[in-house]
Amino acid sequence: MAGYVHAKVAAQCVADDLGIQKANGDLPAFTGADMSTKLKLLGCDVASFGVNQPAPDDEDVTELVWNDPIAGIYRKLIFNKSGNRLRGGILVGDASDYAVLHKLAMSGETSLIENPGTLLTPPSASAAESVELGATTDIRAQICSCNDISLGQITDVIHDLGVDGANLSAVKKCSNAGTGCGGCEPDVKKILKRELEKMGGSLSNNLCEHFDYARAELMALMRTDPDPTSVDTFAKVLAKHGNGGDGCEICKPAVGSILASLYNGIILDNGRNALQDTNDRALANMQRGGTYSVVPRVAGGELTPDQLIGMGQVAKKYNLYTKVTGAQRIDLFGADRHQLPDIWEELGAVGLESGHAYGKALRTVKSCVGSTWCRYGVQDSVSFAIRVENRYKGIRSPHKIKSGVSGCTRECAEALGKDFGMIATEHGYNLYFGGNGGASPVHAQLFATDIDEDLVLKYIDRYLMYYILTADRLERTAVWQAKLPSGKKGGGPIEHLKEVIIEDSLGITDELDTRMQFLVDSYHDEWVCIFV
Repeated sequence: MAGYVHAKVAAQCVADDLGIQKANGDLPAFTGADMSTKLKLLGCDVASFGVNQPAPDDEDVTELVWNDPIAGIYRKLIFNKSGNRLRGGILVGDASDYAVLHKLAMSGETSLIENPGTLLTPPSASAAESVELGATTDIRAQICSCNDISLGQITDVIHDLGVDGANLSAVKKCSNAGTGCGGCEPDVKKILKRELEKMGGSLSNNLCEHFDYARAELMALMRTDPDPTSVDTFAKVLAKHGNGGDGCEICKPAVGSILASLYNGIILDNGRNALQDTNDRALANMQRGGTYSVVPRVAGGELTPDQLIGMGQVAKKYNLYTKVTGAQRIDLFGADRHQLPDIWEELGAVGLESGHAYGKALRTVKSCVGSTWCRYGVQDSVSFAIRVENRYKGIRSPHKIKSGVSGCTRECAEALGKDFGMIATEHGYNLYFGGNGGASPVHAQLFATDIDEDLVLKYIDRYLMYYILTADRLERTAVWQAKLPSGKKGGGPIEHLKEVIIEDSLGITDELDTRMQFLVDSYHDEWVCIFV
């Protein structure tokens, strides 16, 4: 926020100096800014607002602390002595009500509810749910902390656009909410849905104005088409199932992903380069300043000395910044785009290939050292992680996918926080589905116990392909899984998955197996394909 305040003051001063807009009276000056912030960290919410570290001589302070080490949640709220005003706080592990608490602290409101302690409970606990839901109707509540956009500003934009014109893309563009880090986009979507329903409309799940279908619906049309050659390019799909036009930045990557999942052609060939996002077109991640980062695949975290030396030589030759990532890989930052083919070629010479860090695809399969080295290990988690990663590498999906294999119940590979994860037992592996890190961490759910490696892979094949065929655009496995129906006898979505994957309740396991095997067999290293 301080940067935006600085920029506003600077712009007003420049405008006055150039005579574009003369100031009435004294020129504005920067006198400080609200330093509250919500950070976007991998797997953990962190936020602070208002007075979070009172001065030693500040006597008007009462602190309430919530510390739950099991759930990984710490919250400290700072009130005045009377307990009728929230002055600030620190949130770790669950900051989903940051916008509400931040606005309440900044407003200086001195008529808090009778028991301030109800604000302390995380929204994930039922006791605080009514507080959160009631407070978010305040039009002053900050929704987008990056651009300081309030609930009222977003609702005004929605009503100005009207039922026919209000969609997520238009609301973001006109309000500027969700255009910073993107962490508030789910909240913006909820607000849009609520306001459209008030206006007598509903939130469409269609891809965009070019297609009257959600991603899963379009996928179903394409995969069941009796003539696959009639839907094997974007132009053909648009002509057969679209509303005309040239497509847009939403439907092009979505259809490009579907084409990759069905046909697995090289993403830059036969006009498919025009469908890709910036990173996919470059086969590398664009970073701050316009340079790129390169992330070679390191299956299971295992590297040979020659590969380590090779990466070091490339980094030194091209003056790249190197960093070990949180997923057992080495990231090389600072490459110019014209250098990328040479870098790929030199990395390929030591047996390294694309890690697909730029794509909505499998990123990594993290592993501990397992029974090979660790005295607690009961299975060879490294070898299995390598086998898993080499099976699913390059497979495109609605969103990025991560996995982990832990060699024992000490869970050093953090498999429970992955889209699919395996934890070794004395008799094989326990298999878990639907975990995600990110802004709203979700633990994966137990799917099967004490199964061997081959059966683990069979179940993962079917899970991933079922996800690829039915998930919405940019929908992580945890969100998709939570939306699935319950099993026939209850038990929630995980029981439904057991029925589909193990019992073949939908009669599609043969198709899931065949489609996954096709993707595995047709794998290609995209960095090598650039030279073909």
